[in-house]
Order: sequence, then C-alpha cells, then structure tokens
Amino acid sequence: MDHTTPLLHGGSARPAADASRPQKKARTRPSWVYPFKGIYYFARHRFLWPLLRGRLIPCLLLSVFVFTILFVFTYLPQVAFLAIFYQLHALAFINAVFVVLAEGSAITALLFEAFLVDETQVDVFDSVLINEGLLHLVSPAREILSEEPTPLRKLGKPLSKAQYAPFSFRQICEFVVFLPINLIPFVGTPIFLVLTGYRAGPLLHSRYFHLLGLKRRQQRRYVRGKKWSYTWFGTVALMLQLVPVLSMFFLLTTAAGAALWAADLSKREEEAQTEATGPTDRNDG
Repeated sequence: MDHTTPLLHGGSARPAADASRPQKKARTRPSWVYPFKGIYYFARHRFLWPLLRGRLIPCLLLSVFVFTILFVFTYLPQVAFLAIFYQLHALAFINAVFVVLAEGSAITALLFEAFLVDETQVDVFDSVLINEGLLHLVSPAREILSEEPTPLRKLGKPLSKAQYAPFSFRQICEFVVFLPINLIPFVGTPIFLVLTGYRAGPLLHSRYFHLLGLKRRQQRRYVRGKKWSYTWFGTVALMLQLVPVLSMFFLLTTAAGAALWAADLSKREEEAQTEATGPTDRNDG
C-alpha cells in the first residue's frame, strides 16, 4: 500500500494493526484526571504549540482586560452585597473573588468564541485523536493530508460542520440562575461548580459525539450512562477556567484532555467488540 497518497477523504477504513507489536490494553482513568492530563499532554507535544501561539497574545490581553475591569469595578460592590448574608465578613471577601472569577470566565469564554477559539479547539481535539491512533475516527469528518509530518498538519478542510462545544443558551441561563448559590458560606462555590459542570461536561464531548455519528437522542442515552463521569470532568474543566489570565490556555488543554478521554473510551469499546467477535472469527477461519 502506498503510504504517501496526498489526500485521504472521509472513510471508515481502519489502519491494519502491526501484528509484531504487542498491543497494550486500553484503560480509562477517572474522568476528572483528563483535564490535568490535557495540560501535561499539551506541554509535551510540540505539534500543538502553534495553535496556542496564534491566539496567545490577543487572548492574553483580552483576559487581562476583562479580569481587571471586573475586579476594579465589581469586586467591592459584590463584597458589600455578600456581607449582608455572612456574619463573618472575611468570607464575603473570599467568596466575592470566586464570584468575580466565575463571571470573568463566562465573559472570556464568550469572547473567545468571537476569536474563533472553537475552531482551534476542534483542531486540538482532532490532532490528538490522530496522534493516539484514531485516524479512522477523524477521517470521515475532514480531509487528511497523509503526507504531512505531524498530526496537526495532517488536518485538512472539514467535510461537515465542525464544532467543539456548541453555544448552549440553556447553559448560560443555568449559569445565571445558579450564580446566587455562591452566597452560601463555605460550600456555595463547590456546589455551583458541580451544578454547572453537570451541563458543561457533555458539551465538551460534542465533537466526539459528532465523530461517532450519534444523534441527539443517542447522545443523551450515552451521557446518561456516564452521568457522574461527565459531571466531574466538566467541574474540573470549569475550575481551571477560574484561573485568571490562563483561561484561554486551559480551554485548549481541556480540549486535549477531552480527546484523550475520547481516545481511551473508543479503544476500550473497540477492544470489547474485538473480544466479543474474536472467537467467531477464529472458528470461521
């Protein structure tokens, strides 16, 4: 077979496994680990760095601007408001920080969408899948430039609509509704993160569902079986978004983490199918 064909269009043909190489059994880790794995993976794999470089300066300046404005003009008023509900006023100063960070992360996430970061997240997600040996999952959805040297440069034009995490009006409404939960001393912010993480988790795998060809009802059924896994994944991803200035960086690393989790899930399901059909294949041979 010629491995230097210039362009590979969508098709579900999978590369043949190297029989001489021992196959490592896939295993999935706890879902909350993957956002952190994404940071490590992004830092170790240089082919991903151009995606950060292209957005870093404008988005870094945007983050600094948003958080500076919020802390200068809204922090003290929110401290005064929270102090009404707290007997210990020091808690008002602490919780107001988390409230402003949550507001800032929501604003910057929306503004990042305007900077086409979603398109960049798709490239991160797809290139990580290719690097993890799942080219057959990506190729039906976009052209693959097989002669290029790195997973990122192999990515051609999308053959269908490509979104990493589509805009969710429901998620925005829930964010606003749940924001007052931060008024609860000590436990308010963790509860807020878990409740919003419940909605955010599945959205961060929207690209994976698209690549699998799942319809909306199938997606809901799939998520229902992994409800808590997606909740913890989304919660940790949102916690990372609360880090000022680095929000944009963590948007990209979380996409890498989401792809790593998708790769592990896919490999495990493929192994389960192989084990189920293996005896039949041997008997037929």
